Amino acid sequence: MEPLVIGNPAADEIVVRVEAAPINPSDLGVLLGPADVSSMRVAGEFDRPELVFDIPEARRAGLAVRVGKSLAVGNEGAGTVVAAGSESEDWIGRRVGLIGGGMYADLRKIKTRDALALPDGVTSAQGAALTVNPMTALGFVETARAEGHSAIVHTAAASSLGQMLQRICASDGMGLVNVVRSEEQVALMRDIGATHVLNSRDDDFRHRLVDAITETGATVAFDAIGGGSLGSDIMRAMERSAAQRMTDYSPYGSTTFKQLYIYGALDLSPTTLDRLSFGFQWSVSGWLLTPFLQKAGPETVARLRKRVFDELTTTFATHYTRMIGLAEALDPAVLKAYERKATGEKFLIDPTLG
Repeated sequence: MEPLVIGNPAADEIVVRVEAAPINPSDLGVLLGPADVSSMRVAGEFDRPELVFDIPEARRAGLAVRVGKSLAVGNEGAGTVVAAGSESEDWIGRRVGLIGGGMYADLRKIKTRDALALPDGVTSAQGAALTVNPMTALGFVETARAEGHSAIVHTAAASSLGQMLQRICASDGMGLVNVVRSEEQVALMRDIGATHVLNSRDDDFRHRLVDAITETGATVAFDAIGGGSLGSDIMRAMERSAAQRMTDYSPYGSTTFKQLYIYGALDLSPTTLDRLSFGFQWSVSGWLLTPFLQKAGPETVARLRKRVFDELTTTFATHYTRMIGLAEALDPAVLKAYERKATGEKFLIDPTLG
């Protein structure tokens, strides 16, 4: 197998030896796309292993432009600068956090503007997840405040991102209703100080959801699930909470505006909305980090990044359950483990392990 040649860095570029890169759900979207993981099979040669998957016919229509193309994977990471261009030589030897894709690699050439020097004493593992989860959690709160909401509903709330959001909301005085799917996750969120934690599998979930929304006044939700009816259930609960305050009947429902943002796809089935159950004052749309950062502007982004740095080992600490090398990422058993996206199972790739 011929080595990949990255070329000499330009004046404003650095070459980083990647030492840590997390596996986030957004990375799996690029790595696996709509593939049917149950169809996985091993191919390739001993020194160039491959995993092959089938793609369901119903999901192929939107993939025409992707066929035959190699996509770099790994949104973020961290490592040590080993080479630099003429304007960036003072970066050599620094440990840096990176954003920009292609982090599942031994070496990554990147513009200095996409690198952040890590504070002294911060390891590559600690600095590998500076952007995706921390800035997303902060982005939720920024979005809610900008749109006049005083409390949030968040699904898949026991995730690493969800735990960050809980700590942010507790610190900033933003109401939060955490929706999880097991009693173990309820206990986990309670242990970090969450007040409102609901198990979506409980028989009385919908009733308790109305109560929690009434108590917090939540009118915006960020949904990581995507498919199914959970988003609709949340909107209905918001409407029922608002209806309790109505003094006059209206065939159009309450005047309370309700916003559902879908930012994930843990459930790939169609999104089901029972729109007649939550009136006419509502909106459903997608939420992605990059468009948010572009809209927020450089001053806001700088403020949020400073907070991430200031609270890197507290509010925004990420705990990993397993560290693997690049080769292990192609082990079928390992891939099945990190593809499950199970709560409490966070994988970190360290390319130096081989």
